[in-house]
Amino acid sequence: MFARLAALLTILSLAPPAHAQDWNAQITPYAWGTGIGGTITPRAGGPSLRFDKGLSDVLEDLDTAFFLTGYARYQRLVVMGDLSHSASSRRGTVPLPPPAPGLPARGRIEQSSLTLTAGYRALTTPDATVDFMAGLRHWQVEGRATTPVPGLAAGIDVSFTDPILAARTNLRLTDRWSFIGYVDVGGFGAGSDMTSQLVGTLNWQASDRLWLSAGYRHLYVDYSKNGRKFDATFSGPLAGLTLRF
Repeated sequence: MFARLAALLTILSLAPPAHAQDWNAQITPYAWGTGIGGTITPRAGGPSLRFDKGLSDVLEDLDTAFFLTGYARYQRLVVMGDLSHSASSRRGTVPLPPPAPGLPARGRIEQSSLTLTAGYRALTTPDATVDFMAGLRHWQVEGRATTPVPGLAAGIDVSFTDPILAARTNLRLTDRWSFIGYVDVGGFGAGSDMTSQLVGTLNWQASDRLWLSAGYRHLYVDYSKNGRKFDATFSGPLAGLTLRF
């Protein structure tokens, strides 16, 4: 037995060690100028706040924002994560039966989402890579709608997790320029009815470890349960700085 153990230890000692450089990892803090559109229904039978804000309105109403994404690869194994948080206060309208105009309302939305995926590098060429992944997106959504009418104020505080399927491609355009495209879809009634995301960035390599990126991100969620509803689209330009390790 000890002879076999010694032989096994000898084999392991001769095997090439796993080095940190076998991993390719990067982290990207980014700014996302997101416009927001959608509807919040805090409770069954309560007011629904509709909002549709462009980038200039969002910047005016924005309270806090934080966005960070990371990506790592070991041979054909790929893992990816994204954390986003934003809080905004804005005005909207509560729809009334026609021909009455909508009732003025004020709402606050605070959303946090954490997306984690893992998968397989399906294609590698000198000018392109394609990854297929599966994972989860966890949402924490807090919203409140208030109106001048007593009794119509209500809030929503929900937390749910969606399964997602995702794909990512990296296209080499020149020695320093590249394009990254990412898409996912999920929900399937497990958490939300539907969630999807689309991201595209144009990237410039400033050094061996530093990239600068600009692009567009579109994130959608449709959640409905027990009369409470959160149906929102977050879309807008983004700019990021990627550090590779």
